Amino acid sequence: MTIDFQDLSGTFTTFDVAMSLTLSFVLASIIGWVYRRTHRNVSYSQSYVQTLIIVAMVIAMIMLVVGSNIARAFALVGALSVVRFRNAIKETRDVGFIFLVMAVGMAAGTRFYLLAAVATVGICLVILLMHRFNWFSLDVQRQVVKVQVPPGPEYHALVEDALVRHCSEFELVSTESARGGALTELNFTAQLKKGSSSADLIAALNEVNSGQRVTVLTGYDQTDL
Repeated sequence: MTIDFQDLSGTFTTFDVAMSLTLSFVLASIIGWVYRRTHRNVSYSQSYVQTLIIVAMVIAMIMLVVGSNIARAFALVGALSVVRFRNAIKETRDVGFIFLVMAVGMAAGTRFYLLAAVATVGICLVILLMHRFNWFSLDVQRQVVKVQVPPGPEYHALVEDALVRHCSEFELVSTESARGGALTELNFTAQLKKGSSSADLIAALNEVNSGQRVTVLTGYDQTDL
């Protein structure tokens, strides 16, 4: 039986395959480097960055295979509909990088090579500028305060009095039952006053909560705990 490569490849050539995969690999590698360079939090994953490169190359290959064939496009949708992804994305910006490498792979796979290169360089420059000049940062550091107290409104009032002394503002976020109802856990967001520290706040809360657990998370909005 004779296999005709031209029939299987459709309208793309061997050069198109090599160019699309090579370009998507190079551009995705640049995006991965930018991601590593601008990553601020503690959950950096080498596997995630490698996956970005794989996704770009796979998307480029898929676009070559599908081309303008409607039947192949519907077959691809049906095949991918059975795939389920259960890994949680820890950072919102990670989703942006996924879409970026997908767009690069689509551009390379449809042979818009110049568009893929220009878009990658332009978007990566924007990401580096935002990282360098810390755009849209909020210069207010807030804390999450978790206090366990015995049930009763008098303990709630004592906790709030301690927060008033050490915090410029605070807000009760949630109230939960702990230890089978023996304790109540109060969760606040708060901003410390100038001159007050987390240790001062913890000491003040320990004085009014009968020695129960006190937790203060500092910089929670900048760390993916």
